[in-house]
Amino acid sequence: MFYRFNKKELVFEKCPKTLTIVILISLISSFASYIVGLNRGLVCNPTPFEKELVILNPEEQSFSQEELVVMLKELNVKYPHIVLAQSILETGHYSSTIFKTNHNLFGMKEARRRVKTAKGTQLNHAYYDNWKESVYDYAFYQCRYLGRVNNEDEYYQALDASYAEAGQYSYNLKQIIERENLKDLF
Repeated sequence: MFYRFNKKELVFEKCPKTLTIVILISLISSFASYIVGLNRGLVCNPTPFEKELVILNPEEQSFSQEELVVMLKELNVKYPHIVLAQSILETGHYSSTIFKTNHNLFGMKEARRRVKTAKGTQLNHAYYDNWKESVYDYAFYQCRYLGRVNNEDEYYQALDASYAEAGQYSYNLKQIIERENLKDLF
């Protein structure tokens, strides 16, 4: 299945069958040209279709804090600066084994009583196919357990009461928010 990006509506659209056939023929001929070029030591120029072709692979979604900020905004997560601070604290600034191995940004355990995106438990924490799934999982957690929180103080109290395993969790989050000016990102 091939998709093309509609720049006006900012969505991916399924290619019509005729265009799919043209793309396949173009890709096959480009591949053949590439093989011939390799044998002759030549460099192939991409065809116009290759410039517009986008291959989506959800398992190869590289992480950046900027992409996380965008996703938190898109999901309309409550108090995104606090959530971003949680990701920094829980992952040791995105360097922890739990983050690198499990794609877990928030030190989440696998949920038992709510909708979840976790694939299971590994290293005593939930694991995901990619980091974005951990953001969705946190959003589900927030909707389920923190949906009635009305202000930041209540949010911090709820985190201290039911989320944090370490002492001074809220204090540490506030320090990160202030030190890294996280409120300015939202």
